Amino acid sequence: MDILIPVSAYIHLPFCRRRCYYCDFPISVLGDKTNTNTSGSIAEYVDFLCKEIKITPSYNLPLKTVFFGGGTPSLVPPCYLEQILTTLDKNFGINSDAEISLEMDPGTFSLEQLSAYKKLGVNRFSLGVQSFNDKLLEKCGRFHRYQDIEQSINFLHQTNLKNFSLDLISGLPYQTLEDWQFSLTEAIKINPKHISCYDLVLEPVTAFGKQYKPGKFPLPNDNNTAKMYKIAQKMLTETGYEHYEISNYAQSGYQCQHNLVYWENKPYYGLGMGAASYTNNQRFTRPRTRKDYYQWVKFLQETGYFLSSDYLDKIDVFLETLMLGLRLKKGVDLSKISALFGKNIVKIIYQTLLPYYETGLVKFQDIDNNLIDQITDDNFKPINRIMLSDPEGFLLSNTILADLFDQLESAI
Repeated sequence: MDILIPVSAYIHLPFCRRRCYYCDFPISVLGDKTNTNTSGSIAEYVDFLCKEIKITPSYNLPLKTVFFGGGTPSLVPPCYLEQILTTLDKNFGINSDAEISLEMDPGTFSLEQLSAYKKLGVNRFSLGVQSFNDKLLEKCGRFHRYQDIEQSINFLHQTNLKNFSLDLISGLPYQTLEDWQFSLTEAIKINPKHISCYDLVLEPVTAFGKQYKPGKFPLPNDNNTAKMYKIAQKMLTETGYEHYEISNYAQSGYQCQHNLVYWENKPYYGLGMGAASYTNNQRFTRPRTRKDYYQWVKFLQETGYFLSSDYLDKIDVFLETLMLGLRLKKGVDLSKISALFGKNIVKIIYQTLLPYYETGLVKFQDIDNNLIDQITDDNFKPINRIMLSDPEGFLLSNTILADLFDQLESAI
């Protein structure tokens, strides 16, 4: 199997003021009143992160996307971001037109700080709004409030930063359909280039996971979470946003290029505490605490760069490509699958998805990318691409994928 060279890097900056009640990410809590400009913890972490970058093999292809995620990367002062970007550029190279994204939380950055990030080359900002309702923000353990969102948006406008995204969460405790519509309305008024709408996931180790059960009060029931999904799809697509991925909407030309790397199952570097990488057909996740991560970096310096033995064979890659690709509006190209695995696999996919096609949950396209209006046993061969319908197919994606995987795993 061909090995593709990664041209994207995810950089994990784990620092947060507090842990939100739904969060299970690998983070380091600094406290609400921490003065991050004098925090030795950040300086130490960045030093180890840069050491990891320096000993990561480079394949002489410059990076096309860089994504700073967390945590709350906007708690990291610009001088440390400059140190990281300089190290990335020296080791990998960064394209002059690369998409460089930074996650930010309202109330964690100043106008001067934002200007400094922009000067360093950051050209896409992702603002973790989550809700415009102060009561819901409080119940989620969020630090910011509505007025912080307003101030942050004002800073973005003053700095003339047009390419920014807003994150929203549906299915929160005590959240009503009216609450959700209000947040969507406020987001649309702001007119960001990109909006992400995530449904709350209850992870067992989180405060919410320990306190609540899915579908039980005060969480919205399944019927209402489905309604929230449909409301978002309707409101956003009617106001000029393309629903290009299950949870993501973008104005024309503003899809997140870095996240497309994940959904198209392309390789990428993952650097920093808890970060996952996909290189050399291998996936590897780094230690999730700073102490363990620092020890791991020291080990790399002593022994050379290490990747796990979790090697993905063709079948693994195929199933992942199918699962990730069906998250996208454009779906999955079957011609590539046919070339790798033969026409029989394509026929199994077709036969499994035919009942979903007949109920409007799945769509088929021909070789010219035209939707196929009618399917018979004799004309499945022209099918070139499959995709889930929006919103119904996306809503039932887990059911459709489970059925598809059951059929494929017994055949391959």
